[in-house]
Amino acid sequence: AAVETRQLSVALCRSKENPEFWRSQAKKTLQSALDRKLNTNVAKNILFFLGDGMGITTYTAARILKGQLQNQSGEETVMTMDTFPNVGLAKTYSVDFQISDSAATATAYLCGVKTNLNVIGLSGAARNGICKTQKGNEVTSILKWAKDAGKSVGIVTSTRVQHATPATTYAHSASRKWYSDADMPASAKVDGCTDISSQLIRNTDIDVIIGGGRKYMTPQGTKDPEYPRDYASRGKRKDGRNLINEWQKLKIGKVAHYVWNKTDFDAVDPENTDYLMALFEPGDLRFEVERDPRMDPSITETTEKAIRILQKNPKGFFLLVEGGRIDQAHHKGRAYMALHETVALDNAIAKGLELTKEAETLTVVMADHSHPLTFNGFPFRGQSILGKSPLWATDMMPYTTLMYGNGPGHKIINGKRPDLRNDYLQLAAVPLQSTTHSGEDVAVLARGPMAHLFQGVQEQSYIAHAMAYAACVGADLRHCQGPVLHSTTIDSNNPASASSALLSSVLSALLALKVLI
Repeated sequence: AAVETRQLSVALCRSKENPEFWRSQAKKTLQSALDRKLNTNVAKNILFFLGDGMGITTYTAARILKGQLQNQSGEETVMTMDTFPNVGLAKTYSVDFQISDSAATATAYLCGVKTNLNVIGLSGAARNGICKTQKGNEVTSILKWAKDAGKSVGIVTSTRVQHATPATTYAHSASRKWYSDADMPASAKVDGCTDISSQLIRNTDIDVIIGGGRKYMTPQGTKDPEYPRDYASRGKRKDGRNLINEWQKLKIGKVAHYVWNKTDFDAVDPENTDYLMALFEPGDLRFEVERDPRMDPSITETTEKAIRILQKNPKGFFLLVEGGRIDQAHHKGRAYMALHETVALDNAIAKGLELTKEAETLTVVMADHSHPLTFNGFPFRGQSILGKSPLWATDMMPYTTLMYGNGPGHKIINGKRPDLRNDYLQLAAVPLQSTTHSGEDVAVLARGPMAHLFQGVQEQSYIAHAMAYAACVGADLRHCQGPVLHSTTIDSNNPASASSALLSSVLSALLALKVLI
């Protein structure tokens, strides 16, 4: 089998030396683009995948890794994300910082308003950590807009459910770090602010909640069911509230399940479930490469369960799925972990597409921000993306193909950097305990109804409004009020179709005129 695989690889390489290989490939791609029709349907469902920290370099490197994990050279691999026909860029800066964080960016793409660093669900008038600036500056998210429109809603994350990205769907907080009341200063409590966990069960009626974060939901000292001897995993709340119990009491009369392990999770029947809260870890979930499949489901499995529960609603659903630990791996300077997290997210995207219909589901994939990861050094085709460049530096030592601009990978001993032949680690130019974010634009990919709205270079705050317009939720309901003038297609060979299209155009024009008057 190994010999046959090698022979096939050699034959494939030789075929790519023939110009006709590339011409034929381009011809097929061109025809596919020419045959593409705009989908101007109203989106019944919105499936939103967010790769936290999944910058362009991470995206490219993960594509190569995915192929190499399948014994391919990797570069030509087609990720599920790669099949999305509409691609744009989003500018990620916040109101106060050139390079943003996950809180301010989430407020932009979920609430449609840019804000300040570390602030969630509040406008730019709010100040980081200052409770008094919250009142009157709250902004709601597309998850709430969808719920108000009668859709089912859910959040799935590989981090704690109180983390910046999922929290922005339901919370308003001057600090992203106020996970429980124990994390809040006394002054904030006096001024009337509440922690993120308490807002999770109070603000919006969320149908599916999946991730980690058990310890922020239970009274201080409460033993964790999975790690009873670990003091760091015990409950954090100082107010004595058990929010898990409170959530269950709020759902009396409905079929609501709370689970914390895979056995109970697998036993949940989506067809007979109204609500699901699944918290698999005290804090964030384990990295994909360290996950115990007997205890914790994969992000593909959690995505599937969420969709199967939500899609029972005839009015559709909104689901946020976050690959949140891509970012956390990068902060540790661990590209190996980050790329595997990205591959896992891509697998979840494939499952999402499999379970939904493109005609009625707008699927969007994007990153909130990037990381200072570079892809360099002229490596040969098929060389390990996690390996070394074949070129050596002027200090006569090798360097990694993937490197960080800053972070824990910086190490100088006796005036020299480590020899990677003995001590392998992704290198970093500047010493920091945690890698920072970077500020370049991030990719936005879309398919389904009105996916063509996600093109060009846009402000990140545009994303929420475009998704809402496509699904007829929120304030802009023009898409529900009849055919849109620019999307009307007339079939010249069908007089009835032409007459109908012309009438639709006239009605749309009259409607627009009425709005203007």
